[in-house]
Amino acid sequence: MQIVLALIIGAAFGFVLDRIGATNPTVLIRMLSLRSLGLMKAILLAIGVGSILMFVGQIAGLVDVGHMSVKTAYVGVFVGGLLLGAGWALSGFCPGTGVAAAATGRKDALFFILGGLLGAAAYMITYPSVKATGMLDAIAGGKVTLGTVPGAKYDGLMALPGDVLGIVLGVIFVAVAFAVPDAPRGDAVPTPAE
Repeated sequence: MQIVLALIIGAAFGFVLDRIGATNPTVLIRMLSLRSLGLMKAILLAIGVGSILMFVGQIAGLVDVGHMSVKTAYVGVFVGGLLLGAGWALSGFCPGTGVAAAATGRKDALFFILGGLLGAAAYMITYPSVKATGMLDAIAGGKVTLGTVPGAKYDGLMALPGDVLGIVLGVIFVAVAFAVPDAPRGDAVPTPAE
């Protein structure tokens, strides 16, 4: 049942990505070059609403903190993030939008996915060398969050409760999503082709 639910949620997410233009590399590159911010606004709104719902759910006891997973912080995460951002800017796809674009029949997305798989294979082959550099050693105590999370096995960088911080950041993301103009430099926002 979990696989079926995952497929349904994944298909719905992919459908929404396609409808907001996230499977079109032109739209993504216009966002990354700050010429058209409609997609960025949708992303900020989704993150903000999701954050508010999740942390209000935790406070109300509807979401179990034990199901949250905090990844270990290390230098390699930041290097990987820079590589991901560079690949996103060059190709017009990130991993999620690339898969959704491939599902719509975009051939360039298939090449993007192939490149990602080859990159993952290269990382697996070079993993011992990368590990030897120390880039995978934990920093800031390893697992750490901005705010404290009750019942968690990791520390918060601030004494502020993580639930409250999550709600505040969610509200800020939603406010920014509504405050940011669609085209900040006076550029005309293109109408997506149907």
